[in-house]
Amino acid sequence: MSSPRSAVPTAAAVPSPSPSAPGTEGSTTSSAAPTVAELMDFVRGAARDEALIASLPLDPEGRTWIRLDGPGGSEAWLIGWPPGTGTGWHDHADSFGAFTTVAGALQEHSLAVRLPTDGWKTLELTDGVDRSRNLAAGQGRAFGQNHVHEVLNESEVAHAVSVHAYYPPLPRIRRFSRTGAVLRLEQTESPEDWQ
Repeated sequence: MSSPRSAVPTAAAVPSPSPSAPGTEGSTTSSAAPTVAELMDFVRGAARDEALIASLPLDPEGRTWIRLDGPGGSEAWLIGWPPGTGTGWHDHADSFGAFTTVAGALQEHSLAVRLPTDGWKTLELTDGVDRSRNLAAGQGRAFGQNHVHEVLNESEVAHAVSVHAYYPPLPRIRRFSRTGAVLRLEQTESPEDWQ
């Protein structure tokens, strides 16, 4: 498995499609904050945009991405996942979001626990907090603020593709390492680290 990369790509190599791109009809275009349901509708609509999906370059070594115009000022990404790649454990701070798998399958491991926002380096997790779900093409999920997870393409041969949206635009990402029940805060990234 290649080393984890940022859940948010470090650069947008391809221009964003226009907000009126096929598959994004009905998206929120006002300045009102989108709801979780609107983010989910957006990622599902973008996943149906065949031209958009076909425009994503796939790399056998590392993840690729296209930044999208999400609804209501949200941050959105189309991401290609080579076999054996993943994000590592992380959260999205105060942002909520949604994602859906377009092609292949993604595995999400998450924690059903709310972590303290600041002031800690190491936590021991209790039994029963681990959750896991396999998201095949056409399946997605929404999540709330401070959602801790890792997302993986566990296939040894097939790329996966997904669409993600976050609101508010990601203020920071905390990265964690995990050994058994011990979760350790390794670093905190801000938008400057991935723009």
